[in-house]
This record gives sequence, C-alpha cells and structure tokens, in this order.
Amino acid sequence: MLRISASMAKLTPLFSILTHSHRPFLTSSSTLKHTFNRCAFILSINATINTLAAQTPNSRDNDNSSSKGTIKVSARTRRKNHQESPEGILQKQLNNCSKSGDVIQALNLYDEARKLGVVLNVEHYNKILYLCSVQIGDNDGDNDNVGVSHSGLERGFEIFQQMLNDQVEPNEATFTNAARVAAAKDDPDMAFELLKQMKNFEIVPRLRSYGPALFGFCKRGDAVKAYEVDADMIESGVMAEEDELSALLEVSVEVENEDKVYEMLHRLRAVVRQVSESTLKIIEDWFRSEYAMKIGKREWDVEKIREGFVRGGGGWHGQGWLGSGQWKVVKTNVDEDGTCLSCSEKLVSIDIDPKETENFAASLSKLACQKQPKANFSHFQKWLEKNGPFDAVVDGANVGLANIAHFSFSQLDYVVRQLRELSPSKRLPLIILHMNRVTGGPAQSPNNRRLIENWKKNGVLYPTPYGSNDDWYWLYAAVSCKCLLLTNDEMRDHLFQLLGSSFFPRWKEKHQVRVSASKRGVSLVLPPRYSLVIQESANGSWHVPTVSSDDPDIPRKWLCVTRSTKNSSYNLQTSTSTSDEEEAVL
Repeated sequence: MLRISASMAKLTPLFSILTHSHRPFLTSSSTLKHTFNRCAFILSINATINTLAAQTPNSRDNDNSSSKGTIKVSARTRRKNHQESPEGILQKQLNNCSKSGDVIQALNLYDEARKLGVVLNVEHYNKILYLCSVQIGDNDGDNDNVGVSHSGLERGFEIFQQMLNDQVEPNEATFTNAARVAAAKDDPDMAFELLKQMKNFEIVPRLRSYGPALFGFCKRGDAVKAYEVDADMIESGVMAEEDELSALLEVSVEVENEDKVYEMLHRLRAVVRQVSESTLKIIEDWFRSEYAMKIGKREWDVEKIREGFVRGGGGWHGQGWLGSGQWKVVKTNVDEDGTCLSCSEKLVSIDIDPKETENFAASLSKLACQKQPKANFSHFQKWLEKNGPFDAVVDGANVGLANIAHFSFSQLDYVVRQLRELSPSKRLPLIILHMNRVTGGPAQSPNNRRLIENWKKNGVLYPTPYGSNDDWYWLYAAVSCKCLLLTNDEMRDHLFQLLGSSFFPRWKEKHQVRVSASKRGVSLVLPPRYSLVIQESANGSWHVPTVSSDDPDIPRKWLCVTRSTKNSSYNLQTSTSTSDEEEAVL
C-alpha cells in the first residue's frame, strides 16, 4: 500500500495536465448524460491520495489480522464461492460483453453494480475500459455507433477516475486501455502522458502499451513526438516489431528525414528481416520519391565500408546512403545461388558470431530446465555430451508425419539416410522421438523394431521421457552441436516465443532443413545459400525480401533498388529498361 500511495501521488501532475491543458480533455457536448467535471476529478484524486497516505502500516496490519482466525476452505470451494458471489457474476457478465463487443450493456452493468454496492476489482475495471477503447473508431459511419463511441470515451475516463477513487491499484492493462481511449480521441499526447504515469507506478510497460501514443503521433504526422515515444521504448528495453517500425518508417518518409529512414530500414533488417507487402510499399514509395534522388554520398571511404561489412558479419555496412541520382526500383526474384535476376548482384550469407551461438545454447538450456523436469533434461545433456556431436538432428515425430496421415518409420528412415549421405563424416543424424513413439503403435512391428534397435545400437536415437516436450530436446541438440536441424515445424508457437531473441530466426534460417513431398517422393529442402534478410550492398544498392508462404516451391518476391555509381567496389550491372513497373521473374 505504501507503493500505491507514493504512486498515486505521482499521478497529480498528469491530471493537472489533462484538466488545465488548452486541449479539450473530453467532448463538451451537453447531450451526453455523463459530463466530465474537471474540478471534481482533481478533488477526488487528491482525496484518494490523502486517504492512502493516511493509512499507516499498523492500521493495515490490524485490518489483515482480523482475517487470521478464519476457517480454511479448499481452493475448489473458494472458486465456487467467488463464481457465485456478486463480484464473480459481474465478471462473467462483463466477459460476455467483451466477447460480443457490447459496451452499452457493460456500462449498464457497471452502473447497476455501483448502485448495489458491488466491490469492483481491477479485472472488472480493465474489462470495462477495454470495451470503451475498442468500440471507438469502429463505427463505420453509423450514427448509432458514433453515439456508442462517444459514450465509451466519456465514460471511460469517468470510470478510470472512479477506479482510483476506490483505491484499486491499476496495472499495465488499465493504463494501456486508457491510453487507447485517448488515442481514439486523436490525442496521442494524453496517451503518452498515461504511459509515463504507468512507469511512475513502477509498472513495466509492454509493446502494446506504446502503441496508442506511437501510432497516434505517426498518424498525425508528428515525427518528433513519434521519435520521442520510440526513444522511451528503447530505454525501457521494449523491442519494436514490424508494425511499429513500419509506422516510424512511414512518418520519416513523409517528413523527408533521410537519416531516420536509413535507421528504420536497418532496424527492420535486424528485427523483422523479411517485410510484409504493406511495409514493402512504404519502402518502394521512398525510393521512388524525388527527395530520395537528392540524398546520398557521391564519394566515400571504401575501407570504412569494408570495415562495416566485417563488423556486421556481411550483408550491410551502416555507413549511410551511397551514390546519387534516381533509384531504379524493380520487383524481382533471386535464384538458388543468391543472384538477383534484375541487377545480377549476388547476395551474401551473413555470418553468425560463434559466441552468440554459445550464449543462445546456454539460455536455451536454462529455459528448458525451468519448463521441463530438470532431471530428465540434465540426463539428456550428459548423454549428448557423451554421444555427440552430430552433423544433423531430426525431429522424428514431425518428419515421420510429414505430409501423411499416420506416422511412418519408413519415411523417417529414408530422410535419415539422405542426411547421412550429406554428412561430412557419413554419420547417422541424431533422432529425437518421444518414448510413446519408440514403444507403442507402429514401433511394435518387427521391421520397425529392428530399425529402432539399430538406431539405439549406433547411439543416434534418444527417446524423450514421459512428461517431457521433445521440442526442447531436438532444438537444444541442434544449437549445441552447431549442426543442421531437420523439421517442418515453423517454430512459431508459444514455446519458441519464450526464447525472445533476434538470434533465433537467424540461426533457424541457416540450420533448418525441411521435408518436401511430391509425386516423385520425399526430398530435403536445404537452407538457402544466402541470407533471407534486407541487404545493403557496398555500392549503395538494396535488396528487400518479402514474407513468403511456407511452400518452398513458391518463389519469394524481392525488391531490388539500384542506381548508377562510379565509386563502387562492385561492378553494378543494370538493366537497359527504364520502366518503373518492370518486373523480373524466374
């Protein structure tokens, strides 16, 4: 409670800003039932602060001690009692309103609950604030929905005020929803102030917390404020993703800030790697603009460019725009060797620092021990140290089910033998299979039994124990052995999101082998010989890949951006066509 009182006190400057600013805080329409009373709002906030400050630790201890003599009940009974209480019933009703998007019903439930004296908690308030925020901007010109939106806006801040008055401590979701309401009112300044107050409450902001202010400023064309939000995000250790970087890129293009455009392209390269069609359109618009023609160095230090490539592992130098004149923008493809079919430049495979791999393996091991039975995973690590390293690791369950309805040991064996032929040491790859697959079902047939025993004899089969997720095992083995990983798993689910590292997609691109099935049979799709990432050349040209489907037979679309330059360490080959709409295809 002491932290709450201190944090509440920090809110005073915010609400002074909101109520004394020249900007209208809320709509002043007299037709709305709930009109915002600014003076009363400040008084209620001050009263809340005074009340919290007056509560000493002793008084709180006395309040808590009164419950020490209560009879203990089971967790199941407590859950049932809560569900049947007025608070539990209200939560269920608000959840239903959230599913249907019914803000009016949610507001009616809120009003009725207050009349009946129902004690609202942070979950109740968050659900209502969320509904107030999502309804705004979704009216599609419908006059009835416009009224709903205004009601949600007006009531949203009234309810936020009441929450503070009730001494209910807000959390990240509370501030984020309140910021969304502000942004929907086209007031990103207010959204940003709410974000700052969240930090004053010692609440760690998430990426979504920054969205209302950042997107609001970008939409308004206020690049300076958008950069301020971005700087705050970086300071807080929150990593922007494609939506945020794309918005920052677009506003930078609009205000013709070439340094920021350059920065955002490199941040997209580092974080996103392959861009969506919408982001590609922004990049294309920049290079086609008249202003982009005017920027760039006519002369540069080739040695610094070379140093930049070495420092970054290849594929980019970070020394700024090179060359001058009009950019030639072409949508094209890249062949399997990495040669651009428009400009004939060969893309590179960007190196991974061995130290990064070691650090990633260590963090993966730590996380796996937290998520899996530690004794089981530790036993596997010792087994791998004794029997490894391997040239390849196989996700047995995924490969045995690839493109077929039932698990096939013969298919698994076929690709295992293919990997053996690719191995420099001609050794069989490590096969990770859950114990269920090794002992039951198809494993009981004589042929499959002999196959399994042969793998065990050669020390290349590891059955993951009951209660363990084999994903952790095959991923750790492949990373620690610095070898290929055969799986069709795209590794996008929650487990892999826990890794939270920009290193993982880079590692995956260079090490993942996939299985492709066709009428001709099963074949292996090896990692590309070049990096599927935005690349900046030593002559100033750019190649931007788009996100493609998971089907390896569908060629990925690239944006090739070049212009003539005399000061280049490469011979840039350009097409004689001058059409902006020219496309080169496989």
